[in-house]
Amino acid sequence: MVFSFRKKAAPSNKRKLIAVEDAKSPISEQYRTIRTNIQFTAVDESIKTIMISSAGPGEGKSTTAANLAVTFAQQEKRVLLVDADLRKPTVHYTFNLANHYGLTSILTNGKALDEAISPTGIENLSVLTSGPIPPNPAELLGSKKMKQLLQQVKEEFDVVIFDTPPALAVTDGQILANSCDGIVLVLYSGKTEVDQVTKAKNLLAAANGRILGVVLNHKKIQGSNYYYYYGS
Repeated sequence: MVFSFRKKAAPSNKRKLIAVEDAKSPISEQYRTIRTNIQFTAVDESIKTIMISSAGPGEGKSTTAANLAVTFAQQEKRVLLVDADLRKPTVHYTFNLANHYGLTSILTNGKALDEAISPTGIENLSVLTSGPIPPNPAELLGSKKMKQLLQQVKEEFDVVIFDTPPALAVTDGQILANSCDGIVLVLYSGKTEVDQVTKAKNLLAAANGRILGVVLNHKKIQGSNYYYYYGS
C-alpha cells in the first residue's frame, strides 16, 4: 500500500501521547491492560474494528482512542485510527496533522483510501483524519460508501479504531455501532452521571452494538500523583 504524505500543522496543536512519550509509565501500562482485555474478549473470533465512544463530551474518548491505537501498533499490528467525529474532530491535533482531506473526502469526493491516510511517525500506525466538516455527518456515516470503506479497512489493517462522537450528543455513534466488532465506552470518574452511562449503553445496545467494556478515566489512586485509566 502506498501512503501519501501531507504537510504538518502547527506544532503548538500537538497533544501528548503518553503511550509514546512515557511507555513505561503506570498510565501507559493501563492502556496496555485495556488492549489485553479487548483481546481476551475475542478468544474464538477476531475483533478488528473497535469503536470508542463516551456518554458526553470531555470524558477522554479521543485520548483513549489515540493511546490505545499506539499500544496495538506496538504489538506490530497494522493499525488505522479513524476520526469518525465529523462534528468536532480532534485526531489531527493529537498527531499534528493538517485536516484538508480525510474520511469525508473518501465519502463525498471519491478520494482513494491510500491517498487520504496519513503516516504518524509511529511504526505500524496510520491515521485517517475526519477531513472537512460536512453538513450531514450522520448520512455520510450511514452511507453505502461508508460500508464499503469499512470492508476495505478490515482487509488492509489488523486493527481499526474509530473515534466517534459522544453517544448522548448525536446519533452518529449509533449508526456505526453495529458495523464495528465492538465498542469501548469511556467514562470520566466523578463527572459522568450514572443515568448518562445507562442511557448511552441502552442507545448503543438498541443499535445492536456490542459493548466490550468500559474505561474509567481520570481516577486518582490514593498516595499517587498519577491518574490511572482502568479497563474492564
